[in-house]
Formats: sequence, C-alpha cells, structure tokens
Amino acid sequence: MTFGTWLHTKLHGERVGEDAYGNVYYKSKRMRGTRQERWVIYKGEPEASKVPPEWHAWLHHTVDAPLDGPVRAWQKPHQPNLTGTAQAYLPPGADQRGGHRAKAADDYQAWTPES
Repeated sequence: MTFGTWLHTKLHGERVGEDAYGNVYYKSKRMRGTRQERWVIYKGEPEASKVPPEWHAWLHHTVDAPLDGPVRAWQKPHQPNLTGTAQAYLPPGADQRGGHRAKAADDYQAWTPES
C-alpha cells in the first residue's frame, strides 16, 4: 500500500468489513457527489481477481451491503492469475509444449494463399 492510500484511508475511510482472503473494505465517511467512494486494501499482493463476488458487487454499487449467502458446492477457492508463469495452463498443441497435438477425426488443414 502506498503512503497516499494509507493516509487517505486513515483520514477519510470507514471500515466496512473483511473477506475470507484478508482483504479489508472501506467506504468514505462523507458523500462525494451522488455516491460514497468505496475501496479495498488487499492483503499481500494487490490483485483484483482476489475480490470475491459478494464484495465485488458492493464495490461497484450493485448492492448496498455485501451479499451474505452460503458457499455453493461448485464454488472453487481463489487461484491467482498464472498467465506468464511456469504454472500457466497450456493447452495441447501450444507452442510452449512443442506445438504437437493429437490428430482429430476431421483434422485441421491450414489455409495457404496459393491453394
């Protein structure tokens, strides 16, 4: 967190809550225009994908209070965006995996300008 963010939060922020990942959410003490300013202070590396849906809706003024509901069986825990890292998903046939993929029944034929 930068010094400016810390100072703004101390002077103008009112703590609203914390999510399961340790991110802390604030709103401004006074109205600025027609809406209150809302922001998040991330725990650890600042990454927007770490904001759960219930807090995302609150941050973007979709709801007045963070949604509170049961965790569904199909919901998965947060994973950081691994693009550009050694753990990134590479589909079969990706250049980084050698560029070879299994043949399909009606296999792909690349277009060439002369054909």
